[in-house]
This record gives sequence, structure tokens and C-alpha cells, in this order.
Amino acid sequence: METIKLDRRFFESTRGQIVTILRSSACTVEELAAQLELTDNAVRAHLATLERDGLVRQSGLRRGPRKPHFTYVLTPEADALFPKAYDALLNQLIAVLKNRLKPSEIEDVLREVGRAVAAGAPSGENNLDGRVQTALKVLEAIGGSAAVEQHEDKIVIQGNSCPLAAAVNVHPEVCQLAETLVAEIVKAPVHETCDREGRPKCRFEISLKEAHKSK
Repeated sequence: METIKLDRRFFESTRGQIVTILRSSACTVEELAAQLELTDNAVRAHLATLERDGLVRQSGLRRGPRKPHFTYVLTPEADALFPKAYDALLNQLIAVLKNRLKPSEIEDVLREVGRAVAAGAPSGENNLDGRVQTALKVLEAIGGSAAVEQHEDKIVIQGNSCPLAAAVNVHPEVCQLAETLVAEIVKAPVHETCDREGRPKCRFEISLKEAHKSK
């Protein structure tokens, strides 16, 4: 696949906008067409180019009023579009730590980094929902993409991509860093249940019962 240059011009193009939309969630041709105000055929043409470049692929079917429609998602290769120059450095750092420290000590270091990153996040939110939204913004700022799911007994931050994907693929314990980062921002216990298969996706659960206890 020919390397695609990531710059503002690319993301201002229609194909760049499609990549941005699909980074957040899988979409059908019809859904993309509605968001971009294009015809279905125009979207299909752009998707064909992105498929050819190895950035987009079909993924399952979604029921429609008359017939099912294919959904489209980003491929793991699409993550290369997003600037992550720290990936190789972080992987090497974790490898060095593993040679020098015990697993418990590595966890302490990762969680300390999470706390340090959280310390730079905006503060002042007095309610849990506001702090959860702050956590989303911080995850996005470091290269992730996530949304909030409200459940009866918990709040779930469901990632569509992982800001530390390249490191997580090699060193799964890096998720401890992100778990601590989110917990520090929302000021409540957080349990990570990240999906590390294929293209890693963050998932953080916040128990409403535990969150109220931590106030």
C-alpha cells in the first residue's frame, strides 16, 4: 500500500472525512452519505478507493427497512494515518523496564504516568458526567476515540480506537496506564475491560455505586 500523507489537506478531503467518521464508529453507505451530504454512489466510489488503499473494509451487515446494508470500518493499517511517533519509544521503554523491574514495579510506574497525565487535564467539574466528558476529551487529545454508554448500574467509556494501540499489542499491561488516567480524571474507581484482539479498543467501566462511595 502506498503511504498516504496525513495532513490537514487529507482530512479536509471527502476520503479524509470518511476516515474520521469511521474512526468513531462503523457506518453504512447510506449513513456516510447522510453525514457528508453526498449521493450513495459518490460515497461508494470513495470507499472503493479507501478499500484499494487498505484503509477501509466491509464488516458485517446491518438490518435496514427493506434489505440489510454492509457496514464499513477502518483496517488496522488505517491507524498508521494518525501520528504516533511515540509508539516505538514507548515499546522500547517498556521492554527496558521489564528487564530491570518486577511486574508490580512496572505497574506502579505505568500508573504513576497515568496520574501525571491526568494532572494536566482540565478540572473544576463537580459532577460525574462532566468528569467523564473530560476523560473523553483527554483520550481524544492523546489520539484515541471513544463514546459514553449509560447503563443502569454503570457508565462505560467505549473506545473505537486505542491511543496506545501499538504498545498494547506488544505490552498489554500498558492498559493500566490508561485505566489510571481515566480513574484520576473521573475521581472514581475504574475497571478496564479493553478489547486487545486485532485493532485494540479501550473499554472502561465505572460502577455508579462505587462512584457515589468515592465522593
